[in-house]
Amino acid sequence: MVEFRLLGEIELRVDNTVADIGSVRQRCVLATLLIDANRPVSANLLVERIWAGHRYPSRPTNVLQTYVSLLRKALAPIQSATITRYSGGYQLTVDEQTVDLHQFRRLVRLARTGDERDRVARFEQALALWRGVPFADLDTPWINAVRATLTNERHAVELDLTDIQLQQGQHTSLLAALADRVAAYPLDERLGGQYMTALYRSGRQAEALQYYQGLRELLAEGLGTDPSPPLQKLYRQILTADLALVTAPPPARLPRPRQLPAPPRLFTGRTAELAAIADTTVVTIGGTGGIGKTWLALQWAHLHLDRFPDGQLHIDLRGFDPVGPPMPPATAIRGFLDALGVDAIPTDLDAQVGMYRSLVADKRMLIMLDNAADTSQVTTVDICHIWHTHDPWPNRQTLGLAAWRD
Repeated sequence: MVEFRLLGEIELRVDNTVADIGSVRQRCVLATLLIDANRPVSANLLVERIWAGHRYPSRPTNVLQTYVSLLRKALAPIQSATITRYSGGYQLTVDEQTVDLHQFRRLVRLARTGDERDRVARFEQALALWRGVPFADLDTPWINAVRATLTNERHAVELDLTDIQLQQGQHTSLLAALADRVAAYPLDERLGGQYMTALYRSGRQAEALQYYQGLRELLAEGLGTDPSPPLQKLYRQILTADLALVTAPPPARLPRPRQLPAPPRLFTGRTAELAAIADTTVVTIGGTGGIGKTWLALQWAHLHLDRFPDGQLHIDLRGFDPVGPPMPPATAIRGFLDALGVDAIPTDLDAQVGMYRSLVADKRMLIMLDNAADTSQVTTVDICHIWHTHDPWPNRQTLGLAAWRD
């Protein structure tokens, strides 16, 4: 495993062993090429970035060439990292996911544009890549500017993550870290607002108000300005104990039901039928008893479980049960609500249906209704939202598959 580490002291690790990458100036060449990984950088620009602010060597491009040659030897065992000479410059070709700086930026980008459920984990993974001050052993004007940019990027990630954590009710556990950060960024009003919110929700209203007064004086003395309107509003809310500031406990995560019966042990044929229903949202499988409708549906369901990460619901509607009547739709709905973890189920049927629809909305779930007597048994309460089929054979059993997808 290869790791190029820039978010701290510059290191090259190969199989968890630190490799020798030479002198400080040589490490600066490596860092400069890694920052612009997979892009050519002119020799003149490299010289400026590496020696600006320091005494230039008599022949800087020749010295640069020597450093590059030594780096090539250091990187020789690593097939995935090569330095190529271009007309007037060099390019370091490397998998950017082996460079912590580029991995950090990728994780942040995914957190801000991807699935909200993964946002906290990706922000935390991005921050965990930091080991200290970026390029800790280097000091050039260009490196210092890149370091400042990265530090600001990290601070923005911490602010975004803190907003989410406050929404999740983690104010008490955040207090110590927030106290350190407001000391490091005394004029950051967004950070100050987060600190005030955490103090207030932790039962420390007076300290929140006192902090605001100190920040207000600091802004007036240093910048000649008042706190921003959002911060002033937060101050008034804390002053009046506004209930809007009280965070609700995070909602309980819904269980992911796994109700499908086991797949058929022996299943052959039906290739055309499986293909026909592969990309269909709502399917009704009809036919006389014993022809394998349930097995066909189960085989398809188990072949496509990856499409339904939020779970699978299954129920036998007993449409042709020899010992009892078909299952009432209200019983089916209550069974689904139980499987979805609902403790207080409404007594009114319409309310139960509404709750069911709310719980499965925007979910990728499979709902399998087996052994339905006819379509009216399903459409009575519109169990599958969009179940609007017409059974031309009302005396036959029907089985339905309904799936919600992105």
